[in-house]
Amino acid sequence: MSDSSGSSDGRTPFLPTVLRCCAALAATPARLLLPRQPDAALLAGLSSVDPPRATSAVRLTVLTQASMSAPKTFVAEGVRSLRELPLTMAAFLIEHPRARFLVDPALCSDVHERVIPEMPLPIQVLVAPDKPVLGLSDALAARDITGADIDFVIPTHLHWDHVSGLLELPPTVSVKLPAAEHDWALGGPHAPIGVARGPLRERTFDLFELDGPPVLTFARSKDLFDDGSVVLVDLSGHTPGSIGVLLAVDDGTRVLLAGDAIWSKLQVELLREKAPMPGLLFDNDRDAAFATIHRLHALPPGIEVIAGHDLAAVAARAAKN
Repeated sequence: MSDSSGSSDGRTPFLPTVLRCCAALAATPARLLLPRQPDAALLAGLSSVDPPRATSAVRLTVLTQASMSAPKTFVAEGVRSLRELPLTMAAFLIEHPRARFLVDPALCSDVHERVIPEMPLPIQVLVAPDKPVLGLSDALAARDITGADIDFVIPTHLHWDHVSGLLELPPTVSVKLPAAEHDWALGGPHAPIGVARGPLRERTFDLFELDGPPVLTFARSKDLFDDGSVVLVDLSGHTPGSIGVLLAVDDGTRVLLAGDAIWSKLQVELLREKAPMPGLLFDNDRDAAFATIHRLHALPPGIEVIAGHDLAAVAARAAKN
């Protein structure tokens, strides 16, 4: 199903954003002391379904582009630490026998000038990565690849830091995306908090539904090539159409690219959601996002979970490039 973005490019309104920031800040101190507790009934009801047998494998290459940090206690509420948690921003190059594509084409080289100004001022301060930023085209060129060599992209979701690299890809590169995510990000008169519509203009969207069976602990899936090597799974909550990309990698491992369903594996280990600041700003549905963390917590052994901002997980995989 093909569609092109004819939606309004209205920016996120300033005043509602400021009010949400204030509400998030006000709610945070109590939750740092008394974090939300795991849902024992949900955990008890989760079971795992084996993923489809992989008859092909993919090569996975990490393209690390930028760094930033956030207070550890804000990333996983209730963690009693004043330390900053190092974070990263990265794109993932996937080479399948039938296609070469990117999961989360994260950043363009001039993201501070071309994309971040679309955010209202409080958000600009919170989200800007450290300089310098390695643009997507330069990250690809370091591997002797150009944008023309990319067949399509799959964002785990449409927040700005997962799609800004589209500005350095040819307009012929399409975006594969759940319809729910497209409608949420582009359907209204104003962009939701965290969405910049600039990188999405003039793009062709290949919309799909997760209409396949349960895989692992996730209720819905889509086997992209019908060979078990790239299976998209439902990680909704952070955004309505957030997905994970389950890969059968050519080194024999199974890797789940989890986008922003978590910012750190610490959340999965402790079963903690983000603190209200920043969670109330960036998680579209807090209850659904917390349920997704439970599903990640209940994964069987042997699944390597890589969140898009988890420096430790990203660096460990990058070392295998």
